[in-house]
Amino acid sequence: MNYQATMEFIGRANKFGSILGLDNIRELLNRLGNPQDRLKIVHIAGTNGKGSTLAFLASVFKEQGYEAGRYVSPASFCYEEKFRINDEIITKEDLCFYMEKIKKTAEEMVRDGKEHPTVFEMETALSFLYFLDKKVDAVLLETGLGGRLDATNVIKHPICTVIASIGYDHTQYLGSTIQEIAGEKAGILKKGCPAVSYDNTSEAREVIEKAAEEKNVPLIFADTSRVTILSENLEGSVFSYVCADGTEYRNMEIGMLGEHQIFNAAAALETIQILKKSYIFRQDSIRKGFKKARWDGRLQRISAVPAAFCDGAHNPDGAQKLLQFLQKNFTNKKIIYIMGVLSDKDYPQMLEIMSSMSDEIYTVTPEGDRALPSGVLAEAARPFYRKVTEGGSLGECYQQVKKECGQDDVIVVFGTLSFLKELRG
Repeated sequence: MNYQATMEFIGRANKFGSILGLDNIRELLNRLGNPQDRLKIVHIAGTNGKGSTLAFLASVFKEQGYEAGRYVSPASFCYEEKFRINDEIITKEDLCFYMEKIKKTAEEMVRDGKEHPTVFEMETALSFLYFLDKKVDAVLLETGLGGRLDATNVIKHPICTVIASIGYDHTQYLGSTIQEIAGEKAGILKKGCPAVSYDNTSEAREVIEKAAEEKNVPLIFADTSRVTILSENLEGSVFSYVCADGTEYRNMEIGMLGEHQIFNAAAALETIQILKKSYIFRQDSIRKGFKKARWDGRLQRISAVPAAFCDGAHNPDGAQKLLQFLQKNFTNKKIIYIMGVLSDKDYPQMLEIMSSMSDEIYTVTPEGDRALPSGVLAEAARPFYRKVTEGGSLGECYQQVKKECGQDDVIVVFGTLSFLKELRG
């Protein structure tokens, strides 16, 4: 298949939707030779912070001279960026080669009376084949939805599992309580495999601890009480942290914005301590890796004057972290929101959370079939905001707001990661 045919095949396969369960992915991978069983994998689940935590780890691997494969979703700019080794995304030629192999296997499955794999299942299989052939030193693997029944959970022997921040999202699939959601995320824990968890709420923590005990999993929580924040501003943060094993990291610099990124970094440091059993990480590589780590679309500054930020906050937990950043840095500034979300998100709660820092919001419709129409979002916003404007396309809306606002005002674009591509045009 050429690139156009490959993308058309992926588009047609979208009709198979998103199905939780491991039977299909096991069948697909078994027919492909189970490449996942020959990879050294760090597996991460969580509501928010998965990508940021892996960004810290990936940057450290690169600084140390290793090659780390990363499979993440959604993509911000192009489809190929879901599959990357260090900073390099998969080539179109490699994408076509591996997807054609998977297409033939999927067709064989259907002929044999099996279900056709979903797009996410095929992408997961593609990542394993690609990373195995490229002989990466490690795979940093992010769940798509949940954990226990997520296609990535087909792996049997990860070298470490990580659970990031847990909040409310995808409740129609994962449960309506933090305990239920945490139980699904904790489903990635494997017997005897060491695990690290973000410093989650007590409700989530109890569930994770119980799951770890049942599976004889050595579990470490990144402890926020051992974090000392030395500075935090619009350029990044400096902090010190003492790991559970007593290792102290002083004056660690990170460029990713927000206090929550400091806590993601603490979880990454605890993970590194575990990975030292399998890899060599020098102190300078860790420091340089953390300082250089970036993750597009996560509290990313996109303009200096007026100050403008884009954040992929797409659920209440993400909105709360974004609000904390604004409260810390822009209490006496006029803030203007531009928001667009997917229809399955808890946008009423997000609107309410964010309203304490602004009374002006523009609503837009993101790209994609799941997008919530801007008019629906505008109606939901009116009880919380004095001025609500339907803004048309994001690009036009953003440029309009930039022209109309003052130089000291702050623009915040949030709600979905697809915005980053639209903003860059």
